[in-house]
Amino acid sequence: MNFNNIEDLDDNYIKNFYKSIGKNVSRIRKKHKLSQLELSLLLGHKSSSQVSGSEICYKNYHFNIEQLAKIAYILNEDISEFIK
Repeated sequence: MNFNNIEDLDDNYIKNFYKSIGKNVSRIRKKHKLSQLELSLLLGHKSSSQVSGSEICYKNYHFNIEQLAKIAYILNEDISEFIK
């Protein structure tokens, strides 16, 4: 078998992966006609800063697996939709 060397993986790859997830969360959230604040409140946050920052990877904010699972549950979407 031929595997890629993990040492060849650069930070941009991961950052772009997080940005892609953020864009998908934003797109799906808007499809359900929810604001960032509304989704934040449903997730138990008091402001929209976590969701808004994670959607654009601001200051290295990004969604973790638990947050994606909760968002998928709230929006009745398959979690894989965020990773496409």
